This record gives sequence, C-alpha cells and structure tokens, in this order.
Amino acid sequence: MDVSSKRHIITTKDGSHSLMVPELNEQYHSIHGAQQEAEHVFLKMGLDYFEKDHLAVFEVGFGTGLNTLLSCLWGRGNEISIAYTAVEKYPISTKEANQLNYGELVNQPQLFNQLHECDWESNVILTKNFSLSKLKLDLTKDELPVGFDIIFFDAFAPNKQPKLWTIEIFKKMYTILNEGGVLVTYCCQGEAKRTMLKAGFKVEKVPGPPGKREMLRAIKC
Repeated sequence: MDVSSKRHIITTKDGSHSLMVPELNEQYHSIHGAQQEAEHVFLKMGLDYFEKDHLAVFEVGFGTGLNTLLSCLWGRGNEISIAYTAVEKYPISTKEANQLNYGELVNQPQLFNQLHECDWESNVILTKNFSLSKLKLDLTKDELPVGFDIIFFDAFAPNKQPKLWTIEIFKKMYTILNEGGVLVTYCCQGEAKRTMLKAGFKVEKVPGPPGKREMLRAIKC
C-alpha cells in the first residue's frame, strides 16, 4: 500500500512531530512522544548495547529521518563512527520534511535538512563520524546489503503492514546482520517474537518506551 498520500503532521505528547497516515489509521511514531520513543527504542536499547568504535546500522523505514538524526548525534556525543543505511519505499516530500520540528528540538536544523536533501542511492558523508546511504528498496522483493551490527526495525505495526513481519523478512534480517548483531523494534507482539525465533534469533523482552511496557530485542548468536 502506498502510504504517501494524504499524510499529515501531528504533535505527540513530548512536543515532537510525527506523520499520520489516514488510510492505515497509523502514525509514524508513538503518540506518547516521537523523540523519546526513538531515543529509548533505538538508542538506549539498540546503540547503547554495543561497546565498539564503529557501528553499521540498517534502518527499516527512513520515514521522517528522526532515527537517523538522533543516531548521528549519539555517535558524535559518544565519539563512535556510524555507517548508516536506511531503506524507504515511500519517501516523504521536501515540503513534509521542512515542516517537521526535529531539527529545532535538538538544535540541529541544518543537519536535519542535510539528511533529507542528500541524494538517494549514494553514500554521503554527513559528518566526520557519520555516513548515510538512503535506498529506495522493497524489503519483500529486493536484495539487501549485508554486514550490519544493528537493525532498527521501524516498520508500521504488524496489523497495518503484515507483509513486513513474516518469517521471510526476518530471515532476511538475520542474514544481513553480523554475528552478535541485534535487531530492535518497538513491537512486543507475541506472534512477532515467535516469528523472529523461527528465523534463528534469540529474542528478549526489554523495557519499552513511555506508554509501552515492553519491546523486543533480537540477537544473532
């Protein structure tokens, strides 16, 4: 389903924006707080898991660019180099990106604009410790790059985008991870956990972001 039509901006409870997709009755981030959700799920439960000087990140759903922006700032603050690859089938428009308030909230409006304005299908050096490759790929059909330490699995919920929560997709995710790599997602659905287990992951429930008791972290052992 093309989710690009009729999207509109909403403000979540922590003051950060998100996009609402009326056709799916779904938003890109938690209504309890887009920024605090991203910081918890993908930084605290994801990037903080590692003790490495360099990380290769694969994001399922570039979306608004919030996870990318926060990861770049996390890498800078921790003096860790990040090679970031994000896939997105339905990129948001420049007009939509210009209305989002993430750059202002973290006092990095220029950086936020840069990550949206940089070319797709190219590896772009955004800062001395952060490179970004944005790819217009279909997870269900296309071959994916490999060699990642962590996957940010930020697809829409299983009941909204079921084709992205199948055994085939999680086997792909398992394949592109390095040994000891992890996949983190806001989701804690039982069926999603069982599917990850069948794909070969060791799966654990960890504390969730505000408004959600638990989330999943899957490890390639």
